Amino acid sequence: MDWLIFGGIVVVLVLLGVLAQYKGWIDLSAKNSGKGRAMGGAGMMAVDEVFHPTAYEARLDQDRQTSMPAPAPVAGDGDRDVYKGNVKIEL
Repeated sequence: MDWLIFGGIVVVLVLLGVLAQYKGWIDLSAKNSGKGRAMGGAGMMAVDEVFHPTAYEARLDQDRQTSMPAPAPVAGDGDRDVYKGNVKIEL
């Protein structure tokens, strides 16, 4: 009978997690994580999101700041033939 109670608690916790994901209370999709991050950290980010939201937001902000965006165009760059249909991208 004890396993039935334990199983019921597990089912209720899973259903609460699904409901929280559906309502947007937590985000377990890992769309904000980088490619190099291990999936083990995603579980801790979910715990931080629920129990320590300021640490979670700080980690997301740090990830946003460390990503390398494309450089902004400078006034002397010209149009780079964009209006002619040719786009030249140099890395």
